[in-house]
Formats: sequence, structure tokens, C-alpha cells
Amino acid sequence: MAAPLAGAGQLDLPAAETAPESKPIVLPQRGQAQASVLREFGEPRARHAPAGGGSAQHPPITRWDYDGYSVFFERTTVIDVVTKGDPPPLSHVDELAPAQ
Repeated sequence: MAAPLAGAGQLDLPAAETAPESKPIVLPQRGQAQASVLREFGEPRARHAPAGGGSAQHPPITRWDYDGYSVFFERTTVIDVVTKGDPPPLSHVDELAPAQ
């Protein structure tokens, strides 16, 4: 005996959560020269003495601190920028696949 077909119903979904509005942050880019960083972002709040530099395999690394981020240089070239504070909240967490 066949089961009767269920009638079409209405599916109510909760409103989607949206990430908070934020302006894009402009930061120095990898490969940018120190002189270019100074022109574009101004004088850093603090400059730290170079670390390393004892050999070609260990070139001097310098850090400049700005409000909200630090810029790391290998000799006179940007190699990384690190922002301070908590990362922005994740969105669509329910769509992430578990690690394998």
C-alpha cells in the first residue's frame, strides 16, 4: 500500500547572520621598501634595533610599530605585517568541514 504524499508546506528559516561592516585596512605590502612605507604610512610609533644579521643565512630583521600593527623588514624590505588584537569573527562556521 502506498503512503499518501504530504502536502507542500512553508519552510521558515531564521535570518542569516551578517558579518559586521568594516572598512578595508590598508597595510604595507610584502616586498615594499622602508622608504616607501615611510612615505605612505608616516613615522612609526617605535623603531626596534635590528636582530640577527650575523650571516647571509640570517639577515638583520627590523620591526617598526604603528598603531594597530607591526611591520617586519629583512634589511630594508617588508617581509611581514602583523596586526594586533583579536581576528575578525568567523562567518559561515556551520559550512566548515572538520579537519581530516
